Amino acid sequence: MKEIAAQTITETVANLCQEANFALPADVLAALVRASEEEPSAAGREVLQQLLENARLAEGERRPLCQDCGFAVIFLEIGQDLHISGGYLYDAVQEGVSQGYRAGYLRKSIVRQPILNRSNTGDNTPAVIHAEVVPGDQLRIKVLPKGGGSENMSAMAMLTPADGEKGVADFVLRTVERAGPNPCPPLIVGVGIGGTADKVTYLAKMALTRRVGEPNPDAQLAAFERELLERINALGIGPGGFGGRVTALAVHVETYPAHIASLPVAVNLQCHSARLKEAVL
Repeated sequence: MKEIAAQTITETVANLCQEANFALPADVLAALVRASEEEPSAAGREVLQQLLENARLAEGERRPLCQDCGFAVIFLEIGQDLHISGGYLYDAVQEGVSQGYRAGYLRKSIVRQPILNRSNTGDNTPAVIHAEVVPGDQLRIKVLPKGGGSENMSAMAMLTPADGEKGVADFVLRTVERAGPNPCPPLIVGVGIGGTADKVTYLAKMALTRRVGEPNPDAQLAAFERELLERINALGIGPGGFGGRVTALAVHVETYPAHIASLPVAVNLQCHSARLKEAVL
């Protein structure tokens, strides 16, 4: 049985928190470059060029891409044949977030209690951890620092089965249109469909971890993603909300089986600062 020390996990998470905040993934950068070449609006092109310059400076100078360094959302894929030694897995992850945000001088944005004690925890913990047991003996760690502005514009609804594909599409479009410039477009739009109220919001968030523009392996869902992207980019919100064609870089749809009486749908909006880093131990 493979063994990984808890301290190794802490060190890895600490590094990922910093790298995610300093350097955009290559797929996001490539999508922004394509958008800057395709955007017909002069104002939109200027916004996109500024975003690319911001990314260049952030990575080169090791400074945060955005003043909002995000709520640390951690996805863990834990091999069933893996053993964690020297500590509890979740404690190791939380300590990694704490060390990474403090050592990287990243803004700490988490309050202790949402309504009764909104004092800052001081180290950006606790993170939100999603864990899944998978075959094998590896540990895959994905760190997604999620900004508050885009998260605030996310939404979910319990539709009826009769609402169907049109009802889902209309809800996605209404969510993006209502959000306007607030989530800092161009966006990546994560859409979850199916499951239960809690499962569908997880699906929408997990959709943001897919490579930008990588289609759903199901051909029908991939076509639905393309349709949604076209309709979103016809809204005219544009980069930074200044008008234009590129309101979204991609739409990613994830689904799960649903109850015969239900059609849950959730939309999780990701801003242009689509930060995500991963490691496999």
